[in-house]
Amino acid sequence: MEFTEGWDTPKEILIILAHPDDPEFFLGATIARWVNAGHTVRYVLLTRGDKGAQNEQQTIEEILTIRKIEQEEAIKILGVSSVEYLDYADGYLVPDLEMRKQIVRCIRKYQPQIIVTCDPSNVYPNQHYINHPDHRAAGQVVLDAVFPAAGNHLFFPKLLEQGFLPHHPEEVWMSLTNNPDMILDVTETLKDKIAALKKHASQIGDPVAFEKHMLERVEKVNDASIKYEEKFRTIKFRRPV
Repeated sequence: MEFTEGWDTPKEILIILAHPDDPEFFLGATIARWVNAGHTVRYVLLTRGDKGAQNEQQTIEEILTIRKIEQEEAIKILGVSSVEYLDYADGYLVPDLEMRKQIVRCIRKYQPQIIVTCDPSNVYPNQHYINHPDHRAAGQVVLDAVFPAAGNHLFFPKLLEQGFLPHHPEEVWMSLTNNPDMILDVTETLKDKIAALKKHASQIGDPVAFEKHMLERVEKVNDASIKYEEKFRTIKFRRPV
């Protein structure tokens, strides 16, 4: 069953995920759809992906440089307004209080109506894959930051002193979920997702084989057309949280 967002005004959308390339892999076509519709999309990435090495001779410094360049090129394809890195170590994310404070700071800084992360409860996406612990940690810390901390002035009082005032988002969208309640037909922007992912050349391998693999995952509606969907689990607050 297909749903639509239900928004009647342009939204400020903040995507908070673990690694460079996570936004493009998890919801790249949706990001392009939102930007095309006039919404503003920004990223906060908890790491710079310093464990994403395909070559054993690469140093962490080399990987960090490569992945930052790739991510900056990818957001140009999708029309994303900015990306901020929190510089935690890739692979070692723990949703502790310090990380929660940093996410609260970002939420208060950017004042988004819509926050996007990933579903922390999704440990086994399918029988061939264990969800990366960083993905789950990112989803958990974002949910913990949204409620109750981001909108409550009594949490992390030093943020108030720094000018980061409480903020109540309208909705939270969780990507990479096995329990979706929002399914978007994003066939029209699939090409943008693939183009953005190709900018992450250090991660995808042969670009021709990668694109072929991506298209093999698309549902064939009939011989002449295809359909591509991205799925989310959502929380829509009825009143300020």
